[in-house]
Amino acid sequence: MNDAQDFLSKTIDVKVERPIGSKHPKLGYIYPVNYGFIPGTISPDGEELDAYILGVDAPLETFTGDCIAFIHRFDDDDDKLIMVPEGTDLSDDEIRQATDFQEKFFKSIIIRPADNVE
Repeated sequence: MNDAQDFLSKTIDVKVERPIGSKHPKLGYIYPVNYGFIPGTISPDGEELDAYILGVDAPLETFTGDCIAFIHRFDDDDDKLIMVPEGTDLSDDEIRQATDFQEKFFKSIIIRPADNVE
């Protein structure tokens, strides 16, 4: 099992399964950001570790970038990596705004590399 915290501050390859503008297969909303997973990982929910790709305005198939944070959900076993192009930084408010389309349904915290989480 992979821990989202292990990916903080690392450059990671992401496989995009839901590019910007695509429709969620069950819930019907449109993705305003690229959304994918880290191949070869397993998260606590039994699926690959998920990732939001922020700071890119075009649909992608793959992405290599920096993990600047992750969203830890208290009411779901599905942490989400926050991936950005190299050298990009976003505030917690910018992350919340960009991911609200999906994260508004969960109680969560944004964890950064400097945060000490056990």
